[in-house]
Amino acid sequence: MRISKYIHSCLLVEKEGTRILFDPGRFTFAEGGVSPEDFRDLSAVVITHQHLDHVDDASLKRIVNHNPGVRVLTNSAVRARLAESGIDAEVFEEGSRRVASVELKAIPATHEKILNAAIPQNTAFVLDDTLLHPGDSFNASLDVCRGISVLALPVMAPWTTELQVAEFAVRLSPRQIIPIHDGYAKDFFLDSRYENFGKYFSSQGIEFVPLKKPGDSVEV
Repeated sequence: MRISKYIHSCLLVEKEGTRILFDPGRFTFAEGGVSPEDFRDLSAVVITHQHLDHVDDASLKRIVNHNPGVRVLTNSAVRARLAESGIDAEVFEEGSRRVASVELKAIPATHEKILNAAIPQNTAFVLDDTLLHPGDSFNASLDVCRGISVLALPVMAPWTTELQVAEFAVRLSPRQIIPIHDGYAKDFFLDSRYENFGKYFSSQGIEFVPLKKPGDSVEV
């Protein structure tokens, strides 16, 4: 399995010809380094929740238009919003289903508390019992994923701190961590935080894989 990061929380996962794109939000395309047309031959696009940094309707429409037959999988709240933009999506917010050659599981996982805004419906996804993408959640419902091989870990956000990030990661004890939710940070700050997280997680027996540039990838 190859996991590639395309800024912030956007991951492309490839396995045996199956290509699944997670959370292509506004930050991914904001500076023009990544285009919706860069994503081809997709089997599915998976959206964890409706915040703009996780799904950008205009960009998603372009992705769908360039990937005939692609499935958009998400929860009911996101599906309702996408319908207003003329994008068809399947509700997938609990249980499991096959997407081509892989198994995808959906776990209801409450979004972390945020200031001056309603809490959106958030769904975490597990691919082939190997990768967990939690969206914006550190919820206890994700404890079923303890010991998972790879955790896509939100490492910075208005709704968390470094200590909370570390506590969640150690609680799940993955073998590897891929940092996500960091698309608004300057490079010098990312370098500093990645170095700090790398040292800490190494002391916990967890490998921190700092995918920084768009398209950086890791084989798992």
